Amino acid sequence: MREKILIIEDDIEICNLLKEFLEENEYDIKTANTGINGMRELKNAAYNLVILDLMLPFKSGDEILRELRSFSNIPVIILSAKDMIHTKVDLLRLGADDYVTKPFDLNEVLARIESNLRRCSSDTNIEKLNLTYKDITLNQEEKKVIVNGNTLVLTSKEYGILLLLLSHPQKVFSKANLFESIWNEEYFSEDNTLNVHISNIRNKLKSANPNEEYIETIWGMGYKLHE
Repeated sequence: MREKILIIEDDIEICNLLKEFLEENEYDIKTANTGINGMRELKNAAYNLVILDLMLPFKSGDEILRELRSFSNIPVIILSAKDMIHTKVDLLRLGADDYVTKPFDLNEVLARIESNLRRCSSDTNIEKLNLTYKDITLNQEEKKVIVNGNTLVLTSKEYGILLLLLSHPQKVFSKANLFESIWNEEYFSEDNTLNVHISNIRNKLKSANPNEEYIETIWGMGYKLHE
């Protein structure tokens, strides 16, 4: 599966240049040209990495970075004409992972993307091999889920949905985001497939522990882990 990158940049020419180059290098690219649209994408879809400009209309890059770090640790590469040391330091302290100054070399951007994705993958393998939430433990290496001491028997799609929710415990996933992330197909609102899978997961979780709630429906928005 291709890794997904979001480019938030108001310069259409730079956006298209990066998009075309990175797609040629086998990445799945989405672009946003305002800070508000970029933030909406980050809240409603799952990405592996963000390329973020600082000077954006409606919501600045540093505002996006600050808000993003409240619910996600995905790598962020800052792309900006600002080449001041204190700006770089401030952004790194705010949660940026890397910094590329305009004008940039496309191959340098690619190398930084590859480096950050490798580091993120390594960290995930070490730190998040076991995901826990309440009395759920999900072992990614064995693809095994234990709830309240009971091993759950899940289909591959059910496992994928639960893994996505446990990986982002504070995030509200829209139905479209969940469906497209797991099935890799376009979501249609009249399709009841996702609802059936969520219901099956809830029933299996309740069988393992009838006294706990795990998945919450956020009406008009989607699903998240129950707090």
